[in-house]
Amino acid sequence: MKSCTGFAMSTLDLSTFRSAIRAQFPGLTEVYQGKPLAYLDSAATTQKPLAVITAMDTFLREQYGTVHRGLYRRSVQSTQMYEDARRTVAKFINAASEKSIVFTMGCTDAINLVAWSWARKHLRKGDRILITGMEHHANIVPWQITAEITGAELVVCPILDDGSLDLEAFDQLLDERVKLVSLIHIANSLGTINPIRELTRKAHAHGAKVLIDAAQSIAHQRIDVQDLDCDLLAFSAHKLYGPTGIGVLYGKPDILASMPPWRGGGEMIEKVTFEKTTFAEPPARFEAGTPPITEAIGLAAACNWISAIGWDNITAAEHDLYAYAEAGLATIPNLRRIGTAPDRCSVLSFVLPGAHAADLASVLDMEHIAIRAGHHCAQPVMARFGVPATARASLGMYSDREDIDRLVAGLKKAAELFR
Repeated sequence: MKSCTGFAMSTLDLSTFRSAIRAQFPGLTEVYQGKPLAYLDSAATTQKPLAVITAMDTFLREQYGTVHRGLYRRSVQSTQMYEDARRTVAKFINAASEKSIVFTMGCTDAINLVAWSWARKHLRKGDRILITGMEHHANIVPWQITAEITGAELVVCPILDDGSLDLEAFDQLLDERVKLVSLIHIANSLGTINPIRELTRKAHAHGAKVLIDAAQSIAHQRIDVQDLDCDLLAFSAHKLYGPTGIGVLYGKPDILASMPPWRGGGEMIEKVTFEKTTFAEPPARFEAGTPPITEAIGLAAACNWISAIGWDNITAAEHDLYAYAEAGLATIPNLRRIGTAPDRCSVLSFVLPGAHAADLASVLDMEHIAIRAGHHCAQPVMARFGVPATARASLGMYSDREDIDRLVAGLKKAAELFR
């Protein structure tokens, strides 16, 4: 299995690192019936560090004001903080300019923005949208709706038995008819890491634009949009140790400039009369109404917190723990892993004969271990592997070996119960 990065630490250093990180998460201190919380659902949403909680609390208590609207000092300061947050996010993903950063309600909202704006303007009958068989519903349904409206065709690149992308099929499907390739970076249901740099290069060679769903990858590896050369990239703050209610759409300047507004209202305009409205330049064009000010402050705090820790440290610790978790799961009789691609991280999906995924989650919950059970908003993936649902344990920066030991012990207990 490939690692997310080649950095390495000693076992002692990793233990110290995880303890120091975990201590910064008040949400992990809960004890239920004498059992501490083993939170293994970070692919759904991450817990929040004190740095994020404090930044948002301080802003609400001492600094809060509206943005882009007032000339008084508090409003000017809030506006500065909000736009500083945009610059922080741009730096975090190495965007060339903060003007390429659009704040949205989340990753799903960002993808829908592209579908309703860019795609409606640029796609026609005979064009194709290429996605993969491992996509989250948020990167399927908007394109189905778009295809119905524009007459474009949605085509799907299949996945192999190990959960990796069928690269030969991708090459065969990629031709001059494909105008947009929209694909997940790390699959939330499988943990598969797609080679997006290579796929982006191939798509551009055929004249297609590329949208990356980075909802999972944004918290697990360094994202450099200039290096990837993607045209568009979307992610949510709440999977990045930040708050809910805010996400990001990155877009190359020419792409954003070619997109009409999606929502109308205040602040996305240049001039309004009853006869005609002219619109602001991006990113303001796509941020109608009062924005999620406090949430932007929280997102910026999360980005700064992660940057201070360092990606080498984060990915080394997570890779080590992922290998430890895989070794532990391998000791459970009859457990079947769903998603065994050579390049994977973060997510561990599995089924156990005789037990529905929900049963496994319930048994583990009695041990105060939190995992996800269901189709993970990826029903086509479940159909591909012939299962109605999977149990999914997913790692965060705060996860440790004790969490994994308790998971394995709980699953062994469940295996006995459902044997």
